[in-house]
Amino acid sequence: HLGSGPRCGLGELQLPAVQPGSSIMPGKVNPVMAESLMQVCSQVIGNDATIALGGLSGNFELNVMMPVMAHNLLQSINLLAKASNQFSRQCLEGLEADRERCESLVEKSLAMCTALAPAVGYDNAAEIAKEAYRTGKTVREVAREKKILAEDELDKLLDPRPMTEPGIPGKTR
Repeated sequence: HLGSGPRCGLGELQLPAVQPGSSIMPGKVNPVMAESLMQVCSQVIGNDATIALGGLSGNFELNVMMPVMAHNLLQSINLLAKASNQFSRQCLEGLEADRERCESLVEKSLAMCTALAPAVGYDNAAEIAKEAYRTGKTVREVAREKKILAEDELDKLLDPRPMTEPGIPGKTR
């Protein structure tokens, strides 16, 4: 889902193209490696269910289901090993974050008002959020227009990096 697009959806990730694009949407990169890995995981879950049921079938220290249990366990190990290597080589190694898109989503997020609330008060922060939503502007743009904070303090408060770290932004440990 993070790689949905190319110009809609979340679009936070750029997947490597490993096959021709979508049959119904030219230019789209299908997440075929992720879909393939999901199929492998489904098979492994099915194998695990068979192993669990087989384990329930033992009686008097004898379990006639051991061959199917061993087969499914070995098949799961083999499938996961191959799929992990393939996924790493054909997806993870070429996976890139769309930095511009991610930064744009953060900048446009109304959640940025949360960082303003301690400095300007809840009601003012809520009003900024409502106006940003109504006008399609960013929180930063609306706060600038209202001149509610000095530019440097506004930039410091709306810097998303400290918001992604443990603790309370602005507080030292």
